[in-house]
Amino acid sequence: MSIYEHAIRPLLFRLDPERVHDAAILAGRALGSNPVTRGALSLLYRRERPILAQRIAGVGFRNPVGLAAGFDKNARLTRVLPSLGFGFAEVGSVTARAYGGNPRPRLVRLPEDRAIIVNYGLKSDGAIAVRKRLRGRHAIPIGVNVAATNTRFASDDDALDDWINGLRLLSGSGDYLTINLSCPNTHDPRNWCAPEMARELIRRIESENLAFGKPVFLKLSADLATEDLDRIILLCRSRQWITGFIIANLVKERKGLRLASQHASRGGISGVPVMPRSLALVRRAYGKAGNRFVIIGCGGVFTAEDAYAYIRAGASLVQLVTGLIYGGPGTVKRINDGLARLLKRDGFRNVRDAVGADRPLS
Repeated sequence: MSIYEHAIRPLLFRLDPERVHDAAILAGRALGSNPVTRGALSLLYRRERPILAQRIAGVGFRNPVGLAAGFDKNARLTRVLPSLGFGFAEVGSVTARAYGGNPRPRLVRLPEDRAIIVNYGLKSDGAIAVRKRLRGRHAIPIGVNVAATNTRFASDDDALDDWINGLRLLSGSGDYLTINLSCPNTHDPRNWCAPEMARELIRRIESENLAFGKPVFLKLSADLATEDLDRIILLCRSRQWITGFIIANLVKERKGLRLASQHASRGGISGVPVMPRSLALVRRAYGKAGNRFVIIGCGGVFTAEDAYAYIRAGASLVQLVTGLIYGGPGTVKRINDGLARLLKRDGFRNVRDAVGADRPLS
């Protein structure tokens, strides 16, 4: 057990989780603004391991472990994250218009389940503000996660207009783009992960002739039925501008959790309970179309073994947030060290050789 887990986390977990999150953002901004502190963090947490490096869709990744959207919502941490060992990071979700978020409480810890209830509701400074912060070059690939503004739209056309506005404003930012179809905590009743709604959004993007010029991923729900996943894969297969999928977002189901039933807070569940669902969807997607799409696995990554399971199931990259909260700043280094050992143990020369090792393509 690390010093963070033994001594620091118990103290932090006595405090309001959103206040701790806000303090972490402020601390990360301060540490990232100074080359001396960035260098000190790099000495502690950053290692170059050639066995973990890949080039995917024209983008170079020094390792496959990234920060998922939801932690650095407004692109405040892009300078410090490379020093913590991340191979890439995703900011957002970013919406066309600024939104202050759902009413508090918006975060509830479930330590016995190694999970968190999340109900931020796409809190965002808005596309224009985030776009300004993303100017310039970054030490690691930065993805920009875009979602519809959290409001009740009068019609499908109004909702699609908002999507297009956000995508247009952010199309020139970052190294890849994620279209987030899957936030469960919004006021709008539309389910963009439903194949018919995803189809309407994709058609509207194409009718607007949006040219992204970079990899584009669709982020899917952990609650997605396998038949709907198959339909989305079929919908996207012929669209070359869609690079792949991030699987998956929060899960709504609380059955079987030890603490979630004690909390009336609305929201989706992140952390360990997401992994079985997400991993099954990764296996399904890779088996159906792994030779066509790049898959990023997300949900419940706490250890090297978790990341390796996603990779062997078909994910080329993995993302985490809750694992970082429970494991502390050394989490990414431990995962990458462990991944390198696991790959060598199993005779793989590079992480890309292990992708899909447990799931043959159909």
